[in-house]
Amino acid sequence: MNAHLLILASASPRREALLRQMGLEFRVVPTAIGELHHEDFTARELCRVNAYRKARIAAKQYPDALVLAADTLVYRRTELFGKPATLAEARQMLARLQGTTHQVVTALCLMHLRQHRQKIVCDETAVTFKKLSAADIRQYFARVNPLDKAGAYAIQEHGEMIIERIVGSYSNVVGLPVECLALALAEWGEEWSLKPALVAAAARSQSLASGPTLRRPSR
Repeated sequence: MNAHLLILASASPRREALLRQMGLEFRVVPTAIGELHHEDFTARELCRVNAYRKARIAAKQYPDALVLAADTLVYRRTELFGKPATLAEARQMLARLQGTTHQVVTALCLMHLRQHRQKIVCDETAVTFKKLSAADIRQYFARVNPLDKAGAYAIQEHGEMIIERIVGSYSNVVGLPVECLALALAEWGEEWSLKPALVAAAARSQSLASGPTLRRPSR
């Protein structure tokens, strides 16, 4: 698409798929780094720090490339929900989230080390869960592995089983807010501007999802 190299500092197949739907050419360079979680920081602050740290590691390997890193967290009030370590912890997470509305925040970090430039932006989506029994949660986990997912769920994998509605970006809940990223890339430089039709298609896309379309309130 252009002569510039874009690095995706993530091993997430969901982020990779969304970038491809946006029409971007890129190279995947996963970063092995422990994500920070600290009670003195908000979810947005933690996402910004984690995205920066991931981008910095990849940028050191590719100083002449534009690096994109992302970090997603789920939170409700002051409680953070990262990736569960066990199925028992995953069941506890959904038990606390069921029947309530929580927030999904994703921070994106763009970094070009040689140019000494960086940009960090955030997007946030409100997600309302259905009321779920223990049996409902077991049935969901029978279809979806929750252990590599913030909040122990994936909207694009049988999300209709547990989610009642969302307000905001669908792709943000997947892990990469494409509308927010397209704007950040356009502000970074004209050469990174994307075709609006591709961005809109990626934003609307539920090709990764199973089941019926989730309800979104009209705006």
